[in-house]
Amino acid sequence: MSAELFDDVSEFDHVVDVLVVGSGGGGMTAALTAAASGLDVLVVEKSSYFGGSTALSGGGIWAPGAPAQRRAGYTPDPDGVVEYLQRITDGLVSEPRIRQYVESAPQMLDFLETLSPWLEFVWKPGYADYYPELPGGSELGSTINVPPIDLRTLGPDEGSLLKPPALAPKGIWLGPRELRSFYRIRQSWGGKVVLLKLVSRMVRARVFGERIAAIGQSLAARLRLAMRERGIPLWLDSPMAELLTDTDGSVTGAVVQRNGGQQRIGARRGVILASGGFDHDLAWRKEHQPLVDQDWSFGNPAAMGDGIRAGQRIGAAADLLDEAWWFPAIQWPDGRMQFMLNERMMPAQFVVNGEGKRFINEAAPYMDFGHAMIDGQKSGVAHIPCWLITDHRSFNRYVVAGHLPIPTIPGAPVPTGRKVPSAWLESGVVKAASSWDELASQIGLPAAQFRATAMRFNELARKGHDDDFNRGDSVYDNYCGDPTLPNPNLYPLGDPPYYAFRIVLGDLGTSGGLRTDEYARVLRPDDTVVRGLYAVGNTSAPVMGRSYAGAGATIGPAMTFGFVAAKHAAAQQATRTRNTHGRY
Repeated sequence: MSAELFDDVSEFDHVVDVLVVGSGGGGMTAALTAAASGLDVLVVEKSSYFGGSTALSGGGIWAPGAPAQRRAGYTPDPDGVVEYLQRITDGLVSEPRIRQYVESAPQMLDFLETLSPWLEFVWKPGYADYYPELPGGSELGSTINVPPIDLRTLGPDEGSLLKPPALAPKGIWLGPRELRSFYRIRQSWGGKVVLLKLVSRMVRARVFGERIAAIGQSLAARLRLAMRERGIPLWLDSPMAELLTDTDGSVTGAVVQRNGGQQRIGARRGVILASGGFDHDLAWRKEHQPLVDQDWSFGNPAAMGDGIRAGQRIGAAADLLDEAWWFPAIQWPDGRMQFMLNERMMPAQFVVNGEGKRFINEAAPYMDFGHAMIDGQKSGVAHIPCWLITDHRSFNRYVVAGHLPIPTIPGAPVPTGRKVPSAWLESGVVKAASSWDELASQIGLPAAQFRATAMRFNELARKGHDDDFNRGDSVYDNYCGDPTLPNPNLYPLGDPPYYAFRIVLGDLGTSGGLRTDEYARVLRPDDTVVRGLYAVGNTSAPVMGRSYAGAGATIGPAMTFGFVAAKHAAAQQATRTRNTHGRY
């Protein structure tokens, strides 16, 4: 990289060692790592809020061998984890990238724990990897979480934390393991205890003013607090307009829009793109993902692909732009999206396509379910939407679409009672009928085939094994099933009314992006390195390929490669200098 070019002080308005674009988990981890390495760091964020998709997520970090696991006496074999990732990525990801991830993820968490008391990580075994039966997969799981936090500790930054679009009532928060118990509110005392905890939390929030947050909100808040400890500046409302390069194509900085004008920011050691995917650029999504009919993404509203496009404009290669972190979901008439996770693990339900046939193990990992919807739709049979079918007994026994199977509580923040809310039925998202044939008519299915599917499912459920799709065979399937049953995921549907819930192809964000090497350096189509440019998180093509290793398989790689990128940048020889007048 040309030091002479960089030393032209008139070229830049401001210069740092590392410029980080994006303030999600990957960006904030990169900034903390660079600062701890003695580098001058600036984080710029497009929106008025920090946290990115991390703040909207379940907050899990998939990191086999994490310190929290080791403290509990469990250390997955690294070679086994490498084999596991190689199996599920099916040759799409280089072995050096996979090995870098497996080696660096535990180091990243160890570094963060040592760096700041805010960065506390815990492991509670039991949420299995998504393919625990494969070699290297774990039934105990490798998902790492952070404890809840009172958002008042953020002080003036609290209002700038990106919040989910549908905020829970004050005092309502659940940790990952509590959520599992809550799904079993009718099957276990643990679920009832969680309900009492929620009531207690609501009271405390009103009496003491607590503003407790868990999962992704807590993770984003903790990373921001650690950044503040280190004095790392964060510029909100400062989108990157373009990357700057010198004569040999090396990245020297970026143009950032700020306070109504443009600033040219120089970066001595490199620019780290952590600005997310193109979740909400529907035109671009339709170009690469033509089956995405509407904006069904749960990702950061500001994720429009800016970093990916900026890299492509200077010659970077991109990969897997047709992919996303698929997650089947309900879309309500007001546009609100709702995950369909535990519902697909409920025993007395099955999912059908436009022919009235089952097409997958309903409890399968959400990426697999999304791929099955896509492949089915491409075959000419309607799979987007598909329909989850259940009965009245199941509706009153399990949590379905946020409805709690408890007696009616007037003014409750979520639906309760024995009846399906009339608003659901009026919306058309949920259908009810007194027979299989009537339900088939309501959702446009061939009645004979639909009836045959229901009879076949009930036959398998009574037998206790899903011979057609092996639902319930995996420990992962069982996680949100009914532990009181011989097969937690199978039970016959009984008497009507029957219900059908419309499922669309949701996602947690796009997953394709700029192609990178094992150091998160951005590559050109010929695999040469774009010097001075790194990409992490959903701005980069995923180390998970077209798969998903376990809960936290988006945030884990984002934070890990943010750490890797910053370490690599810190190791590079600085070729840029400040002039004697303090201007860059």
